[in-house]
Amino acid sequence: MTDPRTAHDHQGGHEPALDFEAMYQGREVAFGTDDRRTDLIPWQLDAPQPLVVELEAAGEITGPVLECGCGLGDNALYLAGRGHEVTAFDAAPSAIERSRAKAVAAGSPVTFMVADATELHASGVPGGFRTVVDSAMLHCLDADQRRAYLAGLRQVCAPGARLHVLCFRGELAARLQMPAATDERSLREALRDDWTILRMEPRHYITGLTHQEWQKLAPAVSGAAAQDDLVAVDENGRVLLPFWQITAELT
Repeated sequence: MTDPRTAHDHQGGHEPALDFEAMYQGREVAFGTDDRRTDLIPWQLDAPQPLVVELEAAGEITGPVLECGCGLGDNALYLAGRGHEVTAFDAAPSAIERSRAKAVAAGSPVTFMVADATELHASGVPGGFRTVVDSAMLHCLDADQRRAYLAGLRQVCAPGARLHVLCFRGELAARLQMPAATDERSLREALRDDWTILRMEPRHYITGLTHQEWQKLAPAVSGAAAQDDLVAVDENGRVLLPFWQITAELT
């Protein structure tokens, strides 16, 4: 879940993106335009995202696999452990350094690399992928970056490749500033030129945050109290955020 560059929002404004590189270095970073700061990595589970585990268990992952915005590498390491050939990239060098260290410790063959999601081929990402996993990266891109990324996947994917996207739902816009819209219509429009959507379902994505930590990072907005109904907590006290689960096929 990383793209460290500054992104334009969908209303033409200009908001500072999270400093993902600093975050993966363990430094405190600004979260939003006010005085909110954190040294937490909200999506860090030290385990694969359960929705990715679910996809693999259902037979919906076929190698070779590309994971986009791999962060600390837990999804990629899990998929490799299930016997898949996996390449994973992130724009933050510190994330890749930490992921490679995990791979060495686990004896995992995952190829981790630093790459720009909007220039995959130019960044050295190889080709022939039959499955792409995007676990919370797409919503980090502004509209232009999103188009470049989704079109660029064509250059590195095999014909008929499947793309699995886990992405913020639009309801979170009242609590989190996002560089581009993530309502159903906007996402369908972004995908339509290169991908045929096979599934688009509302799901929940597990974070590493407690409810108290979530409220500190994303305080309620006046008049938007109902948004709290969208945030659940699992049996371990971790916040579950409303996400889209999208599966699409390369056209």
